[in-house]
Amino acid sequence: MVTETLQNTWLMDGKAENSFHDQNDQTLHEGYNGQHESVGLDGTNATLCRDENYREQNTSKTSGRDLVDNLNGSVLPDIISKKVRQKKEITLEDMYNDQYDDDDDDDDDSDWEPLPEPAAVRRWFCVNCTMANQDDVVHCDICGENKESGILRHGFFASPFSQAGLIHTDSIVAERCKDACSPSLISNNSTAVGFDDRMLLHSEVEIKSHPHPERPDRLRAIAASLATAGIFPGKCYPIMAREITREELLMVHSLEHVETVELTSRILSSYFTPDTYANEHSAHAARLAAGLCADLASAIFSGRAKNGFALVRPPGHHAGVSQAMGFCLHNNAAVAALAAQVSGAKRVLIVDWDVHHGNGTQEIFEQNKSVLYISLHRHEGGNFYPGTGASHEVGSLGAEGYCVNIPWSRGGVGDNDYIFAFQHVLLPIASEFAPDFTIISAGFDAARGDPLGCCDVTPSGFAKMTYMLNVLSGGKLLVILEGGYNLRSISSSATAVIKVLLGETPGCELNNQLPSKAGLRTVLEVLKIQMNFWPTLATTLKKLESEWGSYLVANHRNEINMLSEHCILKGGSGLWHQYHGNGGGKLCYIVFCPVIFVVTDQSRFSTDESEIERSEKFMEVTINASWLEPHHFDIHMVGRGIRPPFGM
Repeated sequence: MVTETLQNTWLMDGKAENSFHDQNDQTLHEGYNGQHESVGLDGTNATLCRDENYREQNTSKTSGRDLVDNLNGSVLPDIISKKVRQKKEITLEDMYNDQYDDDDDDDDDSDWEPLPEPAAVRRWFCVNCTMANQDDVVHCDICGENKESGILRHGFFASPFSQAGLIHTDSIVAERCKDACSPSLISNNSTAVGFDDRMLLHSEVEIKSHPHPERPDRLRAIAASLATAGIFPGKCYPIMAREITREELLMVHSLEHVETVELTSRILSSYFTPDTYANEHSAHAARLAAGLCADLASAIFSGRAKNGFALVRPPGHHAGVSQAMGFCLHNNAAVAALAAQVSGAKRVLIVDWDVHHGNGTQEIFEQNKSVLYISLHRHEGGNFYPGTGASHEVGSLGAEGYCVNIPWSRGGVGDNDYIFAFQHVLLPIASEFAPDFTIISAGFDAARGDPLGCCDVTPSGFAKMTYMLNVLSGGKLLVILEGGYNLRSISSSATAVIKVLLGETPGCELNNQLPSKAGLRTVLEVLKIQMNFWPTLATTLKKLESEWGSYLVANHRNEINMLSEHCILKGGSGLWHQYHGNGGGKLCYIVFCPVIFVVTDQSRFSTDESEIERSEKFMEVTINASWLEPHHFDIHMVGRGIRPPFGM
């Protein structure tokens, strides 16, 4: 049934309604550690750092009991409310704050006097990155943003040290948009922007222990930045928003998926996955987002606009044929690609630079040779959300080579690695594909400072990548907002990208970009795979191996010397090699048989806790060759030992 996809939050008679969500769902609750896009939500209450209007509209109903009251138009008796509170499961946070009562007596003792309530631990959530801070702290411990930041008023132009009040720009932007929204104002020399303030109504209703990162403030901050810069409204022109039709959605998604999303409009609060929420406005917001993307694609391809930026939410690239996940409901990029093809495009290129792999977009087009999907993302052997997007995922059923994954093996990837991958993988393949229309799934969670992405791409880096893609398709380029959860990073990056769409040229040179060793290894790995489908890449691979071979093996002896200082080899044979995973580097002994080594300084290494035998002075780990996945190491046997191939 359609309803079984949703995980309702209603409470009936003080008991939680049974969850229809599969408890074996692969989505992990690991919070903000950069490993997954899911959010650690424990259901405890906290005050959200949002504006007053938003709080009045969305946080007045904080429990399932209140939701039922709202639906039924009645208030439950106080005695039931009391029993519900008594049956509330005690969490570690409750125990820490001593906010529970062990007394199970329901009798009303008139002479009973309550003890003074303990002082609550007060905290505030950073408007920029959503991280929690103690109340006496003025600046965020994580990003440095001021407690009373003006970022929602002036965007990234506001000083992070400012103590200006939080003044939202929703009404200002909406009013200017209304005045400017006329098809006659859009010319073939203009950059069109798709925005509608009704998409701000999509928000998480339930008050959790931490604000959800995919929040309305993301659009507010970008809109404030563009307004302050005089770009939108101003240099860019808006298009009138419309809701996507069911028929258009069914070109991308299954009927069950479309009906499931629509069902949420009749529920105050629901969840597709533990991290993907919906409220009664979410389906409408998703239809508006998809409709704006479709109309922008049609306007650009037909020549009614030069290029465009879709300032939309909820995002879309995780939404597959029949599943909403990763904060995404409808796949906006897929809808735009098909809209461009309806308008006459024969070949569409989708470049996805969101830090998370666009598994939904890949699924939709992995058997379609008319759409080339290229994604650059953190992967780390499948340990980074959503776990898909390995380099060997190339498409299927005759469309091999039309899916190109550039999977980074670690966090911290910056401008140089991205530009290097563009120059040696993305642009050569895209040029041979010769697209009629280009779409960027522009997630800005790879930006410096993002709490989920933990990478290091700058606004200048995003501008350079946009500039490089703008030469394709005769400049017919549509940029669609995906992820990005640091408001200062996302707004400055989006502004830099739109400036390129308006005709500005990035200031820095694009040549002589020096990649990291890990980045170079990833590029070489992708070239070895993709040259089977794009033969011209063989020359590029040979050239890179010749030019960068010494760079890859540099300092290898230093790694071995460092290992000899901290490890004592007890058995096995093979070679030590540095492996980057889970955002850090560690040395692995690559073998074809089991080996045991002793680490005398365990702070220098990380391993699976289940495989560790600890003592006071050392940590003993057994490494089996079966642990080393082929797409990580591509192991080659040499005599008694083995060695990694070139590019490791």
